[in-house]
Amino acid sequence: MDQKRKEQYIEKKQDPSLKLFVVLSKAYRSVFDQVAKDIKSHGLNTTDFAVMELLYHKGEQPLQKIGDRILLASGSITYVVDKLEKKELVKRIPCPNDRRITYASITEKGETLLNDIFPAHWRQIEAIMDGLDEQEKLQTIQLLKQLGVYADDLERN
Repeated sequence: MDQKRKEQYIEKKQDPSLKLFVVLSKAYRSVFDQVAKDIKSHGLNTTDFAVMELLYHKGEQPLQKIGDRILLASGSITYVVDKLEKKELVKRIPCPNDRRITYASITEKGETLLNDIFPAHWRQIEAIMDGLDEQEKLQTIQLLKQLGVYADDLERN
């Protein structure tokens, strides 16, 4: 690498936008890995847990909408719901008015599992986030929302 390119590289490496992207990516990975480890200790993966958590908090959902809510492809939703259904944690419910629509609903067994998991899971997330005080958490939430909305708007324009 010639000297001029090396200087440009070093200058770009110090660019706050690039640095923010790298730091944000590394922080997300660290937090996600800790949360995934906690969820796995309960016999689920993060996708299974996300589907169950959605159904637990929002009630039955059309299969087509689950993917939109947890950012998963429709084929993957079918696979995840199949797995959870075999474990009797969720069930499919056909729509009485439209045969094209099938709902997923959490079962009593699934609710019991999440009721058992949530207290420890919540404590784990709190422990992970203890790296920031309450004010820093609120500030980070506001800044990340602002960044996310801006990035979404770029996609639309």
